[in-house]
Amino acid sequence: MKQEKTAGQTLRETLFWEPKHAAERISEEEVQRADAFCEDYKQFLDAAKTEREAVCTAVKLAEARGFVPYCVGQVYKAGDKVYLNNRGKSLLLAVFGEAPLQEGVNLLAAHIDSPRIDLKPRPVYEDNEICYFKTHYYGGIKKYQWTAIPLSLHGVVVKRDGTVVEVKLGEDAGDPLFVITDLLPHLAKDQMSKKMTEGVAGEALNILIGSRPFKDDAASEKVKLNVLHLLQEKYGIDEADFLSAELEFTPAFSARDVGFDRSMIGAYGHDDRVCAYTALRATLDAEKPARTMVTILADKEEVGSNGNTGMQSSFLAYFIDDIAEAAGTKGRHVLSKSCCLSADVNAAFDPSYPEVTEKRNTALLNYGVVITKYTGARGKSDTSDASAEYMAQIRRTLDDANVVWQTGELGKVDQGGGGTVAMYIANLNVDTVDLGVPVLSMHSPYEVVAKLDVYMAYRAFLAFIG
Repeated sequence: MKQEKTAGQTLRETLFWEPKHAAERISEEEVQRADAFCEDYKQFLDAAKTEREAVCTAVKLAEARGFVPYCVGQVYKAGDKVYLNNRGKSLLLAVFGEAPLQEGVNLLAAHIDSPRIDLKPRPVYEDNEICYFKTHYYGGIKKYQWTAIPLSLHGVVVKRDGTVVEVKLGEDAGDPLFVITDLLPHLAKDQMSKKMTEGVAGEALNILIGSRPFKDDAASEKVKLNVLHLLQEKYGIDEADFLSAELEFTPAFSARDVGFDRSMIGAYGHDDRVCAYTALRATLDAEKPARTMVTILADKEEVGSNGNTGMQSSFLAYFIDDIAEAAGTKGRHVLSKSCCLSADVNAAFDPSYPEVTEKRNTALLNYGVVITKYTGARGKSDTSDASAEYMAQIRRTLDDANVVWQTGELGKVDQGGGGTVAMYIANLNVDTVDLGVPVLSMHSPYEVVAKLDVYMAYRAFLAFIG
């Protein structure tokens, strides 16, 4: 016999709000759709390990769905799809809506750079007949995590005459790999007695690139000479060309399923390509939204969003000015009526390290996309704090679309914190809140996300577009 609920149980269901595991809230068919969606996402991760590769891949996907390069001054109608490539390192995509631009636009903003190892301008050197690259790490990393793992080389070399040489080595079967060496435990007594932050120095992140000499008894630095000779043969470059190069080392791991149940994905660069891809896919699937929608995939978030391809540049504002002028209005009026989802990840609760989080206010794997009202550090410094009115609007949008969502903060109040691009968009007088996917092992060479959360991010962005 079915037992009747008590008054207290009924009242609890009415008054309490408790997130639930996404698998308990959606059908098996939707679980299967999430798994299928993530197969495409894994392909994107492997193809787009740097911001340049992400832009190139996104443009190809966009053109296949009818997007064309934006033309300044042209008047566009509802359903028109355009993109604007900013120096090959950031990208704007827009789908024009039915409503006039004076009513604002819906913005999605994600970043496509991730922590990595960059080369210094003069990187090549030889020491004791071993050749190395000198490096300068990019973004917030735990340096010890980058030793003794396979690395691949990505980027461009621009020669003195302007010729662009693309480099991608270490991703295909048969390619050579690269590595930063580490001490064996037998000789690491002093190293292991240091703080973790001091165990591997930034200047020790030297990448092993060769050990065979050029066969010439009269030459000096013969191993370096042999390496440069091989680079000249393969890419047509010399040592001076490194001065005008952007070369990056990323983990050579491919995106793979994690767990016996294949419920998770392990890969390099989930932060923030998991939000960039889901925002991109939602944009590609938008045929004729009610309001014009604009998606920006930005560079340089991991180092402060500076530069002409970062979110602090005027790239977005100029684009809004241009489409507003063509429509007979002003960019500032459009932005003032606009709304934004700053698509960025948050830290997932890790039961192995519970002490750094406040469990009631941290994101959980498989509990859906996470809304982060504010980021920042300690006293909410360096953040955009979304208004109550805008939080209510996003809640309503997600609930109406049956999107599984949760809220979260980035650790305990005095533990740390972090930032996103939200405050730079909010500074344009745009209602903005962070929404993204919870991640385990964030900023490591191999991060982990749950497939259901990835799919819910895509569905959240679709619902927001309208």
